Amino acid sequence: MLTCVWPEDNSEHKGYKMVEYKDFENALARLESIVGELEKGELALEEALKLFEEGIKISRFCNAKLDEAERKVEILLKNEKGQLTEEPFQLEREREKA
Repeated sequence: MLTCVWPEDNSEHKGYKMVEYKDFENALARLESIVGELEKGELALEEALKLFEEGIKISRFCNAKLDEAERKVEILLKNEKGQLTEEPFQLEREREKA
């Protein structure tokens, strides 16, 4: 779980909102929103830095979730005796290196 804080109203900075990201999809959606805001180039430097910092935290959270998912993925294959065995998932580029 990742908790982030950002202004509720970017134009007035009256309060701050706590948001907890428990899943990858919500965190990624927020990250995409942050990227969009930063790409517009309309934010004051301080606001842009706060959003950038939040984006970095969310990016790390998403990377950790992806790493966790990759470790969980297993492919069932038949061995030479026709029995199903489990093998760790390898990306194609990793198989080419082996």
